[in-house]
Amino acid sequence: MTKHFINLDDLSTNDLQKIIDQAITLKKQHKAGEINNSLKNKTLAMLFDKSSTRTRVSFEAGMAQLGGHALFLSNKDIQLGRGEPITDSAIVISSMVDAIMMRVSFHDDINTFAQHSSVPIINALSDESHPCQLLADMMTYQEHSGSIKGKTVAWIGDGNNMCHTYMQAAKAFNFTLNIATPEGYEPDQNFINQYADYINLHTNAKTACEGVDLVVTDVWASMGQEVEQKRRKLAFKDFQVNTELMNNAKPEAAFMHCLPAHRGEEVSANVIDGKQSLVWNEAENRLHAQKALLLYLLS
Repeated sequence: MTKHFINLDDLSTNDLQKIIDQAITLKKQHKAGEINNSLKNKTLAMLFDKSSTRTRVSFEAGMAQLGGHALFLSNKDIQLGRGEPITDSAIVISSMVDAIMMRVSFHDDINTFAQHSSVPIINALSDESHPCQLLADMMTYQEHSGSIKGKTVAWIGDGNNMCHTYMQAAKAFNFTLNIATPEGYEPDQNFINQYADYINLHTNAKTACEGVDLVVTDVWASMGQEVEQKRRKLAFKDFQVNTELMNNAKPEAAFMHCLPAHRGEEVSANVIDGKQSLVWNEAENRLHAQKALLLYLLS
């Protein structure tokens, strides 16, 4: 049976931990200049209907570092963008490549693609979740502070796809997640119901950050929500991660952001560029976490 990575909880905690441990090993090997050709002659198709910096560079570089090849396919490059049915595209593309990575607007498109694909499908972002980012985040926390099990994480801002995936991670890695959102911007109710045992919902960012080990945020308006920018700026004005907010967390607490970031909006410059910030490690770790994921799916 073909293995896919569409949501974080598609994989067992054990398998997720193995991927993270391997990612840390792969990173050390890469820094030491060791060559790894485990994916020689393998091809990854990368389907984008949303632009990206970290996703494209990390997957493309990752395949190259493992001796394989990546194909960048935007909507303008393939017939999918001109109305070819998803099912037809899935059957055809999967017959020619070894794995398919998708960064798309609609989560249902990934599920449909997976149902008709003969090779592994990787969700590299949808409107529902962003599991590749969480692999990198969990890897980064482990490198910096050890196991996240039993710790408390604060999610500050929008109850978006990243928030959903942190909810999945809370269950998978057994930590508590405090979610602080303005009223009306809570995560999807289905996710709240499913992960209720691992989350606490707040409307006050300060209380959500009290004594936590990690503070995480994301942009206030995600890609495709630009028209809501002004309204969201007003709604989220008390949800900026700044020094005052970080002072409510533990003194050794870390800060993460999946990037791109808007300094002066969801995070102050002195936090994202300060000593507690792990954002650059987190961004770099997308590369190594995804290499480990590819090896897991293609082994």
